[in-house]
Amino acid sequence: MKRIIFLTFLAGLVSCGNEVQPKPNAYLALEYPAAEYVFYSNDGCPYGFEKNSIAVVQPSRVGKECWLNLEYPHLKGTIFITYQSVENNLDSLLTDAQKLPLRHTIKADAIEGSVYSNNYHNTYGMFYQVLGDAASQAQFYLTDSTSHFLTGSVYFEAQPNFDSILPAAAYLKKDIRHLMETVKWQPNISD
Repeated sequence: MKRIIFLTFLAGLVSCGNEVQPKPNAYLALEYPAAEYVFYSNDGCPYGFEKNSIAVVQPSRVGKECWLNLEYPHLKGTIFITYQSVENNLDSLLTDAQKLPLRHTIKADAIEGSVYSNNYHNTYGMFYQVLGDAASQAQFYLTDSTSHFLTGSVYFEAQPNFDSILPAAAYLKKDIRHLMETVKWQPNISD
């Protein structure tokens, strides 16, 4: 009996040496394919740009000419692109485009805007990054200031939870920036 008590006591001393530690929280490791860009243009539209090859081009469901959606099925996200011609209405187009990100201020933690200018392609505009649980995580507009006005925004097919969509949003923001850098207006589309 003494032997059993002694062995139990000895086992207790040996096993108590390491404290039990809880496992740290795990984070979802999302990996997206490296972007491969291809030039896209629609014969009836006065603009073209480079898009990620995994994006599927769909005509806009709104049905306006030269409006399109770049759908990313694996990310469950879409970049909605709209085009309007400038016809003595540049001021109102700019005002509308600059108000659009402000609609997300209720849910957004911050909205950061950065000016974009490309004299070579004659494109000028703004890129807006929306931080927080807003419906759209990024928006932009581009114009040549005389004839063309292009806008775009990212939306996901999920309830906006910034922490959950952050990797996908960051991936699409890179694609938007690349799209902005490669926009060409007609007649320069074939350059």
